[in-house]
Amino acid sequence: MKYRSRIRFSPLILAAAVQAVTFAPGTIAQSEGEIEEINVVGNLSRYGATKSAVPILETARSISIESEDMFRDKGALSLDDILAYTSGVMGDTYGFSTRGDFPKVRGFDAAEYRDGQQVLFGFYNNSRSDVYMLEQVEVLKGPASVLYGKGTPGGIVNAISKLAGPDKDGEVVVEYGSDNRQQISGDINLELTNNLYFRMVGLYRDSDTQVDNVQDDAAIFMPSITYQNETTSVTLMAEVLDRDTDTAHQFLPLQASGCLSSDVKVSPDFLCAQPTQQQLDSSAYLGHPDFNRYNTDSTLVSLLANHEVTDQLSLEGVIRYKDADVDYFQTWIDFNGASPRVDADGNGQRTWYLSDASSEQLAVDLRMRYEFETGNLAHEVFAGVSYQEVITDNNLTYLRSVDSINIFNPVNGELPAAFASLQPGYDAPESRTEEHGIYLNDQISVGKWKVNLGLRYDDSKSGSAGSPKQGDYALSASAGVLYAFDMGLSPYISYAESFEPVVGNDGLTNQPLKPREGEQWEAGIKYQPQGSQTYITAAYFDIEETNLANPASLITEANSQQEGVGTSKGFELEVHTRVHEDISVEANLTIMDTESAEGVAFDSIPEKQFSAWVQYQPSEGDLLGFKAALGVRYAGENESNQFSTVAPGVVIHGQVVTEGATLFDAMVGYENQDWDLTLNLRNLTDEEYYGTCLVRGDCFPGETRSVVGKVVRKF
Repeated sequence: MKYRSRIRFSPLILAAAVQAVTFAPGTIAQSEGEIEEINVVGNLSRYGATKSAVPILETARSISIESEDMFRDKGALSLDDILAYTSGVMGDTYGFSTRGDFPKVRGFDAAEYRDGQQVLFGFYNNSRSDVYMLEQVEVLKGPASVLYGKGTPGGIVNAISKLAGPDKDGEVVVEYGSDNRQQISGDINLELTNNLYFRMVGLYRDSDTQVDNVQDDAAIFMPSITYQNETTSVTLMAEVLDRDTDTAHQFLPLQASGCLSSDVKVSPDFLCAQPTQQQLDSSAYLGHPDFNRYNTDSTLVSLLANHEVTDQLSLEGVIRYKDADVDYFQTWIDFNGASPRVDADGNGQRTWYLSDASSEQLAVDLRMRYEFETGNLAHEVFAGVSYQEVITDNNLTYLRSVDSINIFNPVNGELPAAFASLQPGYDAPESRTEEHGIYLNDQISVGKWKVNLGLRYDDSKSGSAGSPKQGDYALSASAGVLYAFDMGLSPYISYAESFEPVVGNDGLTNQPLKPREGEQWEAGIKYQPQGSQTYITAAYFDIEETNLANPASLITEANSQQEGVGTSKGFELEVHTRVHEDISVEANLTIMDTESAEGVAFDSIPEKQFSAWVQYQPSEGDLLGFKAALGVRYAGENESNQFSTVAPGVVIHGQVVTEGATLFDAMVGYENQDWDLTLNLRNLTDEEYYGTCLVRGDCFPGETRSVVGKVVRKF
């Protein structure tokens, strides 16, 4: 039986949410007849998610922004943490992680971009971005192929790097926190000569984590140099990263975690065959400390440039090269069908996995921007060409059922000599993807009407070395209409498309598999009352993805192997407001209904999410400099489903439902012109919960309580 929960919030939190909706934060304040713009939700730049500086209020798409000030106040330690206060986004889908970030936008995997260029490729072939290197994170929701080419229909996450330029402040930051987290970081800005600026951002971290024997150590340096005058800006940036860790994802056996927890409901019963008699702690480490590792090294170099040829015509572009290597060794409890092999006493056999993976990227995106008028129509047109070549490689070895271990009393002993010198044995061929794109976008203004039209053609070829490449061609379109009332209300409607190549041949048609195709209709409102510090967005979206693999129920009557359809529909609300000159409120609500090709909800995606952040920071008086905040995050239950055809016409449906959780965060500190002293607490009550449990037989614990103190010296 599927277990359903009810959302329970305290009256104070409900009152804060109602107050946020009632008073909601604008970006305009009025003083003595003058209007001053106040940035509440961040600005888009030419290297931002929309490749345009058109204000969010004039864009007929749903876009969310978290600035550095916002996510630092919330104590975010990862990109997943940053996205925890964003509607339509599931940040910590798989609980606490050290291998990477796995956000889902509107129910779909979200591609990660950096300064407008894709930054992650392959399967554990990449390095993880660190939040200290970022000054802003943007989420463009819905299909984005008209701007970026191939991708899922959920949207993209675009992180903006800290780059050299005028009017940049410097700082040195010292942090200490739970799990022996020790980090020192710095941001140094220099004006070398007139119009020439240098910036160095870096950090060194020595840290354990909430999982036994799993560390999170890192050394990162990111220098940049910028030449900027009235018409030209050129920035050369490099990031060198060395990160040494292990994987927090221990794939904890369902029989010893979810099956004994009231937070997880399982059906049919055989998925919990041979349940153990004890509950496995979320900090359990089931690897071998002398073997396990997840070490990443990467070098990223970007050139970002723009030049104003005339007042109407400008040229801009981004060129990126990135090289990453990942040394990934891990041992875990074997999987056997739906469940790992763990007996009633907690004994299970282990798989040993070795992987030497890499990725190499060369990407170019060049565009021309032209502003002109035709009669009453004002146009901002940008046309561009893009090229990207990505090579991924993964040499690996699986050794299954090599040894056994008791998960409640793991004793590893000395690593066998054979394992100490073991190297990946299967030299998989390199996978190479080459993509060409050409696109055109026009933002048209006529009176209070704002119309956006976009079109893009892509040619994508991919394949492994020594085998023929598969070619996919796609024409993607988008359109949006927005009307800006004088009162600050801007209703809109938009349409967008996506495509995602699928490599392989259709076994029924004997033709190459077609790309997955997505399309979205979105309608919403954006509200920014004049004379207030309020910004509200509300959106309803309807996404359909086609050319999915056939559902299990479709056996003999299918004409191809790609007749599956998935849908995601929902409502999102974001509110930023200042209910008092000293009190700001942010609130986010998501209600989403997903349905896979099998007719069930998407795996690990909750139907309901809510978050709110209330911050008190006096602007004058005896408490000037003091700051304090309280946040709440709620994610409802999520499910994992599996359909197995055991005989013609006989399909078994297995399901695991993971209960939702309500988490509290807090911040207290003191800040003046020279110093910033802050204490952040995430998961204040140390709530024990799972991000998700999968029907295949493993569970992913959520983030436990973390306490981090930070001292910042500004200069």
